[in-house]
Amino acid sequence: MTRPKVAFFGSPAFALPVLEAIRAEFGVVLVAAQPDKPVGRGLKLTPPPVAARATELGLPLAQPTKLRGNADFAATLRESGADVAVTCAYGKILPAALLAVPRYGFLNTHTSLLPRLRGAAPIQWALIGGETVTGTTIMQTNPGMDTGPVLLQEELPVAPEWTSLELSEALSTQAASLIVSALSQLGTLTPRPQDESLATHAPMLVKEDGFVRWRDPALAVVNRFRGVAAWPQTTAFLGGARLKLGGLGAAGGEGQPGEVLAVDDQGVTVACGVGAVRINTVQPEARRAQPAGAWASAAGVGPGTRFDLWEPPRP
Repeated sequence: MTRPKVAFFGSPAFALPVLEAIRAEFGVVLVAAQPDKPVGRGLKLTPPPVAARATELGLPLAQPTKLRGNADFAATLRESGADVAVTCAYGKILPAALLAVPRYGFLNTHTSLLPRLRGAAPIQWALIGGETVTGTTIMQTNPGMDTGPVLLQEELPVAPEWTSLELSEALSTQAASLIVSALSQLGTLTPRPQDESLATHAPMLVKEDGFVRWRDPALAVVNRFRGVAAWPQTTAFLGGARLKLGGLGAAGGEGQPGEVLAVDDQGVTVACGVGAVRINTVQPEARRAQPAGAWASAAGVGPGTRFDLWEPPRP
């Protein structure tokens, strides 16, 4: 076919490289993003990064508050002349009626090797789960949650030092390249149904996902730290006080879960269910982050001090 006309659906900064790649290769006839939201202490109404970039570029922009039953937006998409729509971290469920508007439907860039890690937070849960390889999937969107047939897929090795910040950047770059490949082959790719028996899920994170599970092995504690680095970050409790922890890494030592084993210029070493972790920085509530050793000295924390144990409530 001739070069397709593309509508782009996305909201956060993660989606910007994908938007730019599509714009450079094919052009974009319509951008859809989430509505502006209050941001910061002043609650200033702020457009999402994709909407702001579309405005800078002079691209047609729509920010519908809802999609289901929204005949006006469906008409806007139809009138754009888009042959296909691409979604990347858009953040809204697409109703079947809207999926049917473009000739070639909707393609979604999903940051996992589907059917693994369907859902809102595949990058974070890949790291929490200790995955050493993840990747990007281009799928034909259907009304389910990441259940559509796979068109293209590419693996990405996960560096052991990466947090969700670095992995997001790498996957955003990969998604930008892979969607260009998919659009270049539009109409000729063979859809491959997902194997439902292999499906796993990656639900949206909640604040409690950042709480340290000291009874877990040290590697699991570090992997969770990597996964929640962007949000909600890693939180521990000492005497009921909430502390943000930074720079966690595996360390030598054994002890009772949550027990401080050592305090020195390199940080604070705390025992886990198996092994121990080193903490580089600590941020008490309403204060700035500081070197963990300095915090421990000022707070009277030393070998034998025990962090509070926390476990998720039983279902």
